[in-house]
Amino acid sequence: MLMYVWLVVGFVLLIKGADYFVEASSSIARALRVPSIIIGLTIVAFGTSAPELAVSTTASLAGSNEIAVGNVIGSNLFNLLVVLGCCGVVRPFVVQLRWDYAASVGVAVALLLMIFRDHFISRPEAIFLLVLFAGFLGLTIRDALANRTEEDDDIRVLSPLRSVVYIFGGMAAIVWGGNLVVDSAKAIALSFGLSQTLVGLTVVALGTSLPELVTSVVASRKGENGLALGNVIGSNIFNILMVLATSAAVHPIAVTEFAVIDTICLIAASVITWFLCRSKLRLSRAEGLVMLAMYAGYLVYICVR
Repeated sequence: MLMYVWLVVGFVLLIKGADYFVEASSSIARALRVPSIIIGLTIVAFGTSAPELAVSTTASLAGSNEIAVGNVIGSNLFNLLVVLGCCGVVRPFVVQLRWDYAASVGVAVALLLMIFRDHFISRPEAIFLLVLFAGFLGLTIRDALANRTEEDDDIRVLSPLRSVVYIFGGMAAIVWGGNLVVDSAKAIALSFGLSQTLVGLTVVALGTSLPELVTSVVASRKGENGLALGNVIGSNIFNILMVLATSAAVHPIAVTEFAVIDTICLIAASVITWFLCRSKLRLSRAEGLVMLAMYAGYLVYICVR
């Protein structure tokens, strides 16, 4: 019974933490005069990827490599199809897919090439991914400096102190709430006899992606669509280039045949999402529902395989 109580507490912390986190992040974007998508790609993406980093690194140290890999791939699929799909359903918005979306697809392809041949991620390959991550951050910072905009005096901007308090307080609530949800949901799932691989791809992946889901949906409801989109794209890049790479650098990871198939599913979903968003340069409610249906189909597949 206590597991269900902590599950509810975790959800409350996630929702309220995300509310404060989005407000402060939006305020910082306006104060720095950079597009909100840049803040989503960096500060918000890094913050919401913290649970994945903690879970995957801990799993790698414990030798639970299936959970580490399944967590990252499952989280990326959840971010792409469920988080972005929910944002479209909540509030349809204009989509401007830039080079960073192509980068998110590119890193998924790079991961597939690494694991397709020998089903293994070595330390040199992990270091290569971390170098790519440093390059991505460099390009994003260059983008931010090149796209500074004039500040709108009519929009309320939080004070620097309040923004910092909201950022750290909101992130702490998100991480703590995410941990409570993951631990509770994992215990509940294991009590029903689910396998470690299935738990990694579903319960743990969904649980560690809750910060992205709540943060992006809250941002979408507030009209901060650039922040929501940047959070999804940035989190997917962070998950592979930082989370998975750090885990493999700590302890080289052997992956299963299923991980290769799941990575192919991630690439296919990324391409389909690109076509959906490029069709009318916007994500409608109908397209959001299609993305949610795609994820539901994927869940059915991994449960019956």
